[in-house]
Amino acid sequence: MRRSRKLGVAALVVLVAAALGPATGCSPIYVIKAGWAEAKILRGRQAIPDVIRAPETDERTRGKLTLAREAREFAMNALELDVGDSYTTYTELERDTLAMVLSAAHRDRLASRTWWFPVVGRVPYRGFFDLDDALDEQRKLEAEGLDTYLRPTSAFSTLGWFSDPLLSTILRYDEVELITTIIHELSHNHLFVPGQVRFNESFATWVGRVGAIEFFCTRPGGGPDTVWCNRARDRWQDTQIFSRFIDGLVDDLESVYGDSTLTSRDKVERRERIFDLHLDRFRTEVRPRLASLTFGGFEALPLNNATLLSRMRYYHRLPDFDSLLEENDGSLKEAIAALLAGLPVEDPFSLLPEGRYVSPEAPREPLSGRRPTPSGL
Repeated sequence: MRRSRKLGVAALVVLVAAALGPATGCSPIYVIKAGWAEAKILRGRQAIPDVIRAPETDERTRGKLTLAREAREFAMNALELDVGDSYTTYTELERDTLAMVLSAAHRDRLASRTWWFPVVGRVPYRGFFDLDDALDEQRKLEAEGLDTYLRPTSAFSTLGWFSDPLLSTILRYDEVELITTIIHELSHNHLFVPGQVRFNESFATWVGRVGAIEFFCTRPGGGPDTVWCNRARDRWQDTQIFSRFIDGLVDDLESVYGDSTLTSRDKVERRERIFDLHLDRFRTEVRPRLASLTFGGFEALPLNNATLLSRMRYYHRLPDFDSLLEENDGSLKEAIAALLAGLPVEDPFSLLPEGRYVSPEAPREPLSGRRPTPSGL
């Protein structure tokens, strides 16, 4: 859950730099650069009400900031998330991208290269505020024979250690993605299990998507038949469809990677055939069922273990999160509380009901032949 203690930026940089040793793969220079970039973001904060009232603020920015304030109040009051002081301020960035996120994975198994950080534990990615630094590190990882994935990000959470500002990069999103992102990031303040990145991000995906539905479908002036309400619902359904697809692809890969009779080279050759099969499956069976989201990046980016693991972090067992919602009479607030009540456990995914997720042992029907579930999947 959210940290109650706050640190100054300089103190945090010293703490992290001291805690990180050579074995972590994160040099003090890397930590100091990251701390300095975060310090610039924090120094640029302005109170959101002041920005809204400022005569130089354009109408689009004013409208998005007003909606963001409403979303924060909703997360705090309706969902009872521990939002702290996050998103009470706004920072205008000098660039279109907040940071670059780099991840890496072994080619013959679904295992990420990880880095250790204080507070959050081991994580399977590193953030860079400088593109050249990110590209240099990517080349080093690829020289080690690892798959890599470098992507931009427009938002992140400091888990309550600082009062995270709303960033100008997020305002480029449409209304549904803006609210989804805000609730997603605020959910990290409320529940964060150290060393459980896949659970943390899948949890936040669920809270962000379902929270956006509740926000748009119940807010004054909104309602169940409004454009944004319907769009938020469609995107949650699309996200669950994609989650099923990704989990099925992972199951097929694991059957190859776990075969002890195969050499590393054999596993890599067979994975390419599985990748091709599932890319075709995505085009012919998954994409035609999507109502709002396209997941175009799945086809546009090279498919390797690093790009796949990055998607697994955000889309693992989402239909089971939806089942948890149903068990709590559709109340997101109560479903979140049920998860918190079950912690700590070794595997937080064990707190989810199983049913919609297809386990590796169970035979999977073709997507086109599955019967719809009550929520429309």
